Amino acid sequence: MSVLSDRDIRAALEAGTIKIEPYDPEDIQPSSVDLHLDRSFRVFRNNRYPYIDVRAPQPDLTEKLTIENDEPFILHPGEFVLGQTLEFVELPNDVVSRLEGKSSLGRLGLLIHSTAGFVDPGWKGNLTLELSNVATLPIALYYGMRIGQISFFTMSSPVDRPYGSPELRSRYQGQKEPTASAFHRDFVKD
Repeated sequence: MSVLSDRDIRAALEAGTIKIEPYDPEDIQPSSVDLHLDRSFRVFRNNRYPYIDVRAPQPDLTEKLTIENDEPFILHPGEFVLGQTLEFVELPNDVVSRLEGKSSLGRLGLLIHSTAGFVDPGWKGNLTLELSNVATLPIALYYGMRIGQISFFTMSSPVDRPYGSPELRSRYQGQKEPTASAFHRDFVKD
């Protein structure tokens, strides 16, 4: 498995084997592509349930909020919200990717994922971000700002069951907005 260089990323984007939409060639870094923050967020409503029950659907656990072009979204210290990338990403069956934060934002205390940095082969959709502020001051986030970077790794062979295959029960294929957890489905017997 090897990391794609800027040259290989550019070639894959031009050939359409990897898709990023919208795509700006200025966003290509030496071994990744910068991604941007969209305007939709899911905020947790701690007044609707006494606790998060991972076995139960809790449809009102989060509420979707949308910001305008120049309006900041203020992420307070210790707060956790879901956001998403502006870009729609599509991977072939022989490429896996990693989503990572920008170093400059990490130095301000902004984390863009807790555990969801891995993007499976066959993925199609906007990427949900797990945004956390570990700083002691609030952080203003803006629509369109560079929020993270995605790198790509070629696999030894194409996967037999890409993300989205029916037998995998993939939950988030094709998502176009920050998507709340569907973990409770693990407890449903088919």
